[in-house]
Amino acid sequence: MKLQPISLRERVDAIDLMRGFSLLGILLINMLAFHTPLSYIDPYKWFSGNMDQTIFTGLDIFVQASFYPLFAMLFGYGLMMQFLRAQEKGQPFLPVAIKRLLILLGFGIIHAFFIWYGDILITYALMGLLLLGMLSLPANWLLGLGLLIYTLPHLMFTAIMFISVMADPNIYIGYQEAEQSIAAYGSGNFAEIFSRRLTDWYYGNNPFSFIIYVVTILPLMMVGAAAAKWQMIEQVANKKKTWLILTFSSLAIGLLLKSTPYLFDTNYAFQYVQEMFGGPLVAVGYAGIIALLSLNMTFLKALSPLVKAGRMSMTIYITQSIIATSIFYSYGLGLYGQVDLLTGTLIAVGIFVVQLIFAELWFSKFDRGPIEMIWRRWTYGNNFEKSNNSKR
Repeated sequence: MKLQPISLRERVDAIDLMRGFSLLGILLINMLAFHTPLSYIDPYKWFSGNMDQTIFTGLDIFVQASFYPLFAMLFGYGLMMQFLRAQEKGQPFLPVAIKRLLILLGFGIIHAFFIWYGDILITYALMGLLLLGMLSLPANWLLGLGLLIYTLPHLMFTAIMFISVMADPNIYIGYQEAEQSIAAYGSGNFAEIFSRRLTDWYYGNNPFSFIIYVVTILPLMMVGAAAAKWQMIEQVANKKKTWLILTFSSLAIGLLLKSTPYLFDTNYAFQYVQEMFGGPLVAVGYAGIIALLSLNMTFLKALSPLVKAGRMSMTIYITQSIIATSIFYSYGLGLYGQVDLLTGTLIAVGIFVVQLIFAELWFSKFDRGPIEMIWRRWTYGNNFEKSNNSKR
């Protein structure tokens, strides 16, 4: 028996709503890197003026490093859902799952090297392949190991950073790299942009970075997979007390940790605490708020555009990069390095609004996003009803 794709009727709207919410947060933060050499600057000093500093503070505390963890946990949640459904139906899972993740890896390579260097799909695909071997573990083991793999290395890295700060409190700034990025993306030709894109991708995806991803993204996926085994989202009504405790405790502790650079010092040690410990906790808090509010059908109906965006998350994510680079890179409007944070944030909101409208229009005729259709067809071939691709 061949593995069939998950029917849309089996989806949980709350999961898609979380994905849609994540896509907005991811765009708001990615926008900084779309129009600014974010990898090489000190953002606490780069963004000048009261308005830009206020906006950055808000993004830094409430958005930065809190949406990719949520998306990673949802990735693990979705992968576990597919695994459990295959088990229930007695269908093979591993061959198709590997194929699906390799296709995702292909999308990520195209995205990273030909559209935008800040791609996360490659990392998700590689971490997903590692996660496949753990899906049979009990939920308690997945959660426990995930927390252990995440916490111990990051506590060690945090200690090293605080020791380093005592020796050199200055945050590294790559002035030359920042100038090269502005020149290449703002006015360079295709070859210069491509070369710069490769350089910037490797800067964030070198061998050491891979180790960081293994102890960051993979355990977040493991936590999501454990939550799926417990059906935390599907059974939110029966687990309301657990969700309430998780939501309020995670938000309280997470927002406190994310405020540490402003409460103490904006050195890279406190930034690390903010991102690696505060970020995921706030992500859990956001997930809890959405899960609890999703018990109200009026709330779900009101946010149906976000649900639809979540259903076509791959399309939304990649087209965000296409639109943004077309605005800021030289082959488009060439505004790289020329806009302030307020303008960039407003552009991000505008892009997302357009995407929500597109999702509404698309799903009035189709059941899956355009890239999702391609991904599904390449994964399952013709082994699905063609009528599911368009509404009759």
